[in-house]
Amino acid sequence: MGKFASRIGLLGLLAIGTAAGAQEADNAPRDPAGEVNTFIGTTNEGKNFPGAVLPYGMVAFSPEQVAMPGSKWPVLSNGYEWNATGMKGFSLTHMMGAGCAGSGGDIPFMPVTVNVDRSPELSVSQTAFTSGFSHADESASPGAYSVKMKNGVQVDLSATQRTGFARFTWPAGRFANLLIRPSASEVGSSDAHIEIDAATRTVKGWVTSGNFCGQSPEKRRSYYTLHFVAEFDQAFQVGGTWENEVLKAGATSASGGTSYGDYPAPPLGKGSGGWISFRGAKKPVDVRIGISYVDEAGARANLAAESPAGTTLEQVRKQARDIWNAQLGKIAIEGGTPDERTVFYTALYHSVIHPTIYSDVDGRYTGFDKQVHSVSKFQKAQYANFSGWDVYRSQVQLVTLLDPQVGSDFAQSLLNQADQNGGVWDRWTHITGATGVMNGDPSPPSVAAIHAFGGDKFDLKSAYASLLKAATVPTALDVKRGGQRNGYGQRPGLDQWLKLHYLPADAAVWGAAATTLEYAAADFGVGELARRVGDTANVRKFRERAGWWRNLYNPKASPKGGYIQLRNADGSWPDFEPGTGEGFVEGSAAQYLWMIPHDPVGLFEMMGGRETATARLDAYFKDEKGNWIITDPETKEGAGKEHPELGNEPSIGDPWLYNFLGQPWKTQAIVRTALNQIWTNSPGGISGNDDLGQMSSWYVFSALGMYPLYPGRGELILGSPLFRKAVVSRPGATITILGNGAGTNAPYVQSLTYNGKPWSKSWLPESFLAKGGTLGFELSDKPNTSWGAADKDLPPSFGPKSK
Repeated sequence: MGKFASRIGLLGLLAIGTAAGAQEADNAPRDPAGEVNTFIGTTNEGKNFPGAVLPYGMVAFSPEQVAMPGSKWPVLSNGYEWNATGMKGFSLTHMMGAGCAGSGGDIPFMPVTVNVDRSPELSVSQTAFTSGFSHADESASPGAYSVKMKNGVQVDLSATQRTGFARFTWPAGRFANLLIRPSASEVGSSDAHIEIDAATRTVKGWVTSGNFCGQSPEKRRSYYTLHFVAEFDQAFQVGGTWENEVLKAGATSASGGTSYGDYPAPPLGKGSGGWISFRGAKKPVDVRIGISYVDEAGARANLAAESPAGTTLEQVRKQARDIWNAQLGKIAIEGGTPDERTVFYTALYHSVIHPTIYSDVDGRYTGFDKQVHSVSKFQKAQYANFSGWDVYRSQVQLVTLLDPQVGSDFAQSLLNQADQNGGVWDRWTHITGATGVMNGDPSPPSVAAIHAFGGDKFDLKSAYASLLKAATVPTALDVKRGGQRNGYGQRPGLDQWLKLHYLPADAAVWGAAATTLEYAAADFGVGELARRVGDTANVRKFRERAGWWRNLYNPKASPKGGYIQLRNADGSWPDFEPGTGEGFVEGSAAQYLWMIPHDPVGLFEMMGGRETATARLDAYFKDEKGNWIITDPETKEGAGKEHPELGNEPSIGDPWLYNFLGQPWKTQAIVRTALNQIWTNSPGGISGNDDLGQMSSWYVFSALGMYPLYPGRGELILGSPLFRKAVVSRPGATITILGNGAGTNAPYVQSLTYNGKPWSKSWLPESFLAKGGTLGFELSDKPNTSWGAADKDLPPSFGPKSK
């Protein structure tokens, strides 16, 4: 069952790290899924889940846990935390690494060994139908999860794209009851329903939920309905149902949601569900579960197509393993320590769980307009769950690099959603909900990046036309003032952006200075889409708009030099400190200063030139002793700090800026330090939220020795490879990366060849993605300060006047 299908036990708590002297593997793995540790990122705010899921799978079958010690709330973001001690169910939907509560947890099943003599919704019932567990009795691998709980029940889970498979084995001589709680989504529900049919060995129902990141009352709303059909392999007895606090023994149906109450958890005393009994069962109980966001017929069709009657757990697990091996095998690595290989393949695993397939096997899906649609002529599937603020930086690029059809389908899915949402491309979509979470406008750089990385099978012209209109014609939501910090408009404050060429301090956005930088990147993305459709006038226009970040650069902001800072609508500057988080999002002014990924050279010029910029970047990345600063473990997200936080998105492009200063050896050193320090083979082996695979995708690119810094373009900034060899297989091209002398502590490039010819540039052209080729790195533990240092070898920077 692979390396991490065995029991983890106490050793799983330890951050084993990487050791230069550890034994290296000589050949690419035949079973890369066996290299994955699905428990990485399940604590330390990683917010990952360990359960059974396929690449881009609609079903993610994973535990729901009770409250952490000392907390009154159950685990609400992704259902699982390594340090939690009890289980309260196993549910069918989850999102990987989302920071907010409300990322699924739909339709939990809970096997218990006690009599069901009260409603599980009663406050006194909150521990009655749960069970403790030990990590010594838990195992997981891609597509499989197992645990033997302290109540004696063995739980084994697996999944196809749209179905879940569970096996429950009760201990002899005990009650054998199975609770099914359709209303108990992680942050509640507005309605739910269950029907039990013993004659056909079926339980079915639905839940209406939503409420992702619903801190404000207006966000505590439902926007999707999930239908399920569960078919059991053996007869059961009807136990009964409950509605709110009333138990109804022998009843076969019930309805009612929990409501939402105060964020994050739903109130006690409300909800509905049912239970069935397997008294006298002589063998384990198998259940196949189909789901659909359209209707019951869709759930049944998905079940019949992907897990028909007679399917076994062993068959589903083998299929899942084969699918994961094919997916992970698209990047074959050689060399590295065992821990480095596990961290790499786990990061790759986490990178391709999202976006989530959302359409049924017949192509139907429910749109943002709540109408039933079918996938377009461009698509094979409709996708959901767009963590835009996060994933536009490198995750959509990695997905498209490996799976161009998925990238294409995702771009078309975003366009479909916008068409169904009044033309608004929401920046953080959850199922059929526009949540308005985070800031900026990440759709233009995301769609442009998908196209740049080979995802060209979508309606590019229509996507461009829609995004162009959204960037130039303010809507009523865009011009709305006041209210919540995360508005539902695509570009809150767009009228101010067009008038002032920056967002003023009182703009109705979260972090006006940060959002100014995000809008600059978004406009650069619109310009890139214009370039791809041949609209040269708008290429020039949006290149100029992408330079409006300069209007927030105050050269006299601090004795240390100029900074990006808040600015009032009248042009005046408020008081300022570089470590402030005011006006920024999950970061400080010192961190956001460097977030001009499309035009670093323009920033350096504003600072006074290359020499000054280098000195300031050095001061940002180094402590008083000259050691590289990667992250501050005492302060999550780096807010209020004057140094980088490479565990969060605003800083992750910063190490790559040294290439533009002619000092790529510093990029190589910092990136390798981050790979070695932040990422470990342990439950806490990710520093901060994985954000639907964004942070894991940063690791994958960095370990390969390259990074897609430019928003919406396909050029790659070069670092250095961690492994002796990596082969990236994608449709129509193969990329081979050779690292002669590669090792944990050998990050420095001595020389490089591209298809056998010397290559002194510290970047690669977009054509490399389409054509592939072989990169031959010579690596050492000592820097070569001359490679990539000449002006002719610096990466391009795209300012307002650039071509």
